[in-house]
Amino acid sequence: MKVTWNMVDGELRLTAFLINLISFPWLWMFKLSNRLSTSFRGKSIEGLDCGEVWIPRSGEDSEIRVRVYKPLLIDQELPVLLYLHGGGYALTVPEMSHFIIESFIRERDCVVVAPEYRRSLEKPYPAAIDDCYDTLKWVTENARNLGARDDQIMVAGHSAGGGLTAAITLMARDRGEVNIAFQMPIYPMIDDRMITESASDNNAPVWDSKLNSFAWGLYLKGLHENGQAIPVYAAPSRETNYSGLPPTATYVGDLEPFRDETIDYVNHLRAAGIPVEFEVFAGCFHGFDGMVPNAEVSMRAKQFMLDCFAHGVDNCFARQDSTQDRGTGEDPGGVGQGTR
Repeated sequence: MKVTWNMVDGELRLTAFLINLISFPWLWMFKLSNRLSTSFRGKSIEGLDCGEVWIPRSGEDSEIRVRVYKPLLIDQELPVLLYLHGGGYALTVPEMSHFIIESFIRERDCVVVAPEYRRSLEKPYPAAIDDCYDTLKWVTENARNLGARDDQIMVAGHSAGGGLTAAITLMARDRGEVNIAFQMPIYPMIDDRMITESASDNNAPVWDSKLNSFAWGLYLKGLHENGQAIPVYAAPSRETNYSGLPPTATYVGDLEPFRDETIDYVNHLRAAGIPVEFEVFAGCFHGFDGMVPNAEVSMRAKQFMLDCFAHGVDNCFARQDSTQDRGTGEDPGGVGQGTR
């Protein structure tokens, strides 16, 4: 999909132009970005209770660094949001998403848990998804200590974090260990095949087809080297059974590579009877809302996200019950939407 300047929203064009002027070898750029991101570790958000814990990593003698954010004053158990940061599966740390994390807590009082999962430059799939799932289980087992409700465990993420969100909900459904009440995989990175129109020969700013292919190559390196098939937990668009998944909200820009795979994902969920709120924002490249946060279209996208989150907090519940059937599309009491 060829993108021309007149297709880009007017308020986003200058940023798009400046980004296109930056040209570095991708591997060098990724390594430099990760080195710089370490300076953000340990940063706090003013006006919030910001903490850090280290939790065991399953199957290994190592730990996962996890950030925990809460309102300063809590007088009741709150919903808990597992937030998974973006970065092409290769970049950044949770603290670089503080503006997003803070917006969720300001919209509805909640506990946000954000793991620093292993990035593909350090260790490819399944390291990231394993760390995220370990954190999800830790949240479930420690909800009371976190001041959180175990019947309102939600998951959200942007870009690669959106891909991990979609993968986590599949894994939780299939393993039957955690019930997720609501998910928000925002412009998710979920299809390594890059066979849709929007993912083919896309030259949009920020994230185009070439960079997308490079990032997928890093993430799936171990599978490719060993000649292994790509599982659905690595690329959730490969899933064929979308039943039994939680209510979902997402959005995507109409110029980015992930447009069509997001639309396909939404259509599959709806066909399986899953409630979905979805918007496509015209004239927008990948990550537009973070790159140009004050643009009118970015503010609309952020408000859509927060409205969907507020609706999820107010209406979506899923009790933790290991006896429930999974993957059937049925709601044996507690999974899906409900009221207090």
